[in-house]
This record gives sequence, C-alpha cells and structure tokens, in this order.
Amino acid sequence: MQSMDLNLLIALDALLQEGSVVAAARRMNLSAPAMSRTLSRIRQSLGDPVLVRAGRNLVPTPRALELQGRVRSLLEDAQSLMRPEASADISTLDRSFTLRASDYVAGIFGARLIALMAKTAPNITLRFALEGKEDVNALREGHIDLDIGVVRESGPEIRVQSVLRDSFVGVVRKGHPLLEGEMSPERFAAERHVSASRRGRTRGPIDDALEQLGLSRSVNFVVPGFYAALFTAASSDIVATMPCGVAIGAEMLGMRVQHFALPLILPTCDVMQAWHPRFDNDAGHRFLRQAVKQVLIHPRAAVR
Repeated sequence: MQSMDLNLLIALDALLQEGSVVAAARRMNLSAPAMSRTLSRIRQSLGDPVLVRAGRNLVPTPRALELQGRVRSLLEDAQSLMRPEASADISTLDRSFTLRASDYVAGIFGARLIALMAKTAPNITLRFALEGKEDVNALREGHIDLDIGVVRESGPEIRVQSVLRDSFVGVVRKGHPLLEGEMSPERFAAERHVSASRRGRTRGPIDDALEQLGLSRSVNFVVPGFYAALFTAASSDIVATMPCGVAIGAEMLGMRVQHFALPLILPTCDVMQAWHPRFDNDAGHRFLRQAVKQVLIHPRAAVR
C-alpha cells in the first residue's frame, strides 16, 4: 500500500470549498504557486482534473463533486479524533469492565458498587475475576481493567491509588471461651487457628508479631480466602483473623460469629486500585475508578 500525504485531503477540501487556487492558498497560508503544485499532485493521485476552467472561474468535475462530501466528513472525523475526549454521558454508557479483586473486596463491596452503578450507569456491566497470579501483564494487555487488592508489586508504568485502609480483627463463634475474660497475646496464641491464604501459607504478620513476644501459634487449617475462614470459625472453636469489614458484615448478616480486637500490633490492611495509564483519560474508566473509591473509602457503610 502506497503511503499517502493526508495534507492533500486538507488541500482538496480547501480547493473544493473556495473554487479558487488563490483563495485556497490564502486559507491554508500558502503561496499561490505552492497551492498550484499541490493541485497538480491531487490531480495525479486521483487521475482526475478536479477543477477545470470555465471562463474566469474554476468549476469542480463530476468526480470532485462526488468526493466533496466524503472529504469534508473525513476531515471532521479526523478533527474529532484529535480533540480531547468530551465528558461522556455515563447514564447511557454501555460497557463491560473486568475487575480483579479478592473475595474480601468482591463480597463486601461488590453489591454496593453494583447498586451505585444501577443508579448512575445502569448499562455498565461489572465482571469480578478473583485474585490469582499477581500478573501485571493482565493490566498491560487489557485482560483486567482494574486490579483491586492489597499492596503488591506492579510495573513502573502502572497507576496505583489507595482506596481503603482497614484493620485486622480476630473472629470466633459466639460463646467461644476466648471471649471470656481479658484478651492477652498468650491466650490468643494458645488457640488453634485457621489461615486465610490463597498461596497456602501458614505464616504471616500475626506470627511475626507473636514471635517478637516470644510466642507462637498453631495453624491447623489453611483456606484460600477470608470467607472460608469465616465459616470455619463459625462452626468450630478455631480462631480466624480477617479485615474488620468482613467480620462486621458477617455479624450484620446474622452469622453466629463475634469479632474482637487483637492483642497484637499489626500492620493495617491497605487496599489499592491499579490500572494501566492508557485509561487515565478514558471517561468510562475514570468513572469506574471514582465509583470504586467512593464505595471503598467508607468500608463500614458498605455493610449496612
């Protein structure tokens, strides 16, 4: 395919609108001889005279008249393409987004996010993909539109924004002996524990905090997510540890569990949203990010 000088389209549009080489040259800030040379190139490309003399004026050929509307439309499309995107009408936006999120985020905040979308953008579809391998290529290649989860390594170009800071609490069944009397690191460590880890790990920040006190715990059960840990704790004497939002949500739904403050100093649960910079100025994606932040920034409200 031969390369094409798109400036010829601009010149052709000017010539057809002005019907004069001199006027078209003035419009394009060119000299008349330069515009004449451009007209010669257009004629050669099209195999048509384009403009022919009729007395003292130039008139378009039938081929030129046929092209005039198409040329104008092409240039208007090109100008629209190169303008900054106008604010989209979110209420009519018909689009599907894939969000990669933990069961914590999808379970506690998913329903509230969907409710918000139903009010403001009813034609948007959200598909939650559970966390798996922390693969930044999924964002780069467009398989995932928004990645929501705890702080993780990301590529140097990936945008990251904090959307939630929650604290960890202990969770046991109602009536558990651990709820009686003063909570201490020793009593907490002496219980049997379930670990929520999608990588199957039995050790984490809790064990590091206990180790600093010269203590250790027994992890007897490992599950891939907080909800599995929640059901395990609800139906046994095993102790679970999870973000406070998960525990409060379970209690408000009537599960026979009770959360308690941990007798340890632990890092907070920091949830971020990450996306590829090609979506920085995309109106639909920008709305999605704002909606996620609005929902997650108030974690307690999400479980009411």
